[in-house]
Amino acid sequence: MRWIVGLGNPGAEYETTRHNAGFFVVDELARRWNAGSFQNKCKALIAEARIQGERVALIKPMTYMNLSGESVRAFMDYFKAKLEDGIVVYDDLDTEVGKIRLRYQGSAGGHNGIKSIIQHTGTQTFNRVRMGISRPRPGVTVVDYVLSSFAKAEAAEVKRMVEEAADAIEFSLTHTFEQTMAKFNGRSGG
Repeated sequence: MRWIVGLGNPGAEYETTRHNAGFFVVDELARRWNAGSFQNKCKALIAEARIQGERVALIKPMTYMNLSGESVRAFMDYFKAKLEDGIVVYDDLDTEVGKIRLRYQGSAGGHNGIKSIIQHTGTQTFNRVRMGISRPRPGVTVVDYVLSSFAKAEAAEVKRMVEEAADAIEFSLTHTFEQTMAKFNGRSGG
């Protein structure tokens, strides 16, 4: 089983925030693939789709960002899913708004959701799609920034970024992650 987990925070007050960029991508994939409705399971909302005969789970952890690893671990244990079959999609301060960056390993880089996944999987090696949210202006705290919504002026770039991330994930289902990185990292300029 392949699986894509988008990181974010549950609840209407967080729905449009920068920290929920991972949820945006999972929702876009669910729309594209006519996935079934999201069910509450493994401390997450999970929908399934069949892509070229293969089951693909779309996961939105409901644990809040800092505990994302609990949900990922619960999903992996329940479905006997392998880490190398998953992709984690999340917001990244060090990538410009509108750009995506794919990686298969690295530290958490200060991202608490990734820190939690590393803690619960015991490794820094897993496939990732980082969604650019840029850094806050001087004087704005990181916490306030990531929990704020994207500016109206960024809307077109964010929409394109979400579509590009979904395209990359679709490509990765039939290609290696290295091939996917080669194709999409160059394209987004990030």
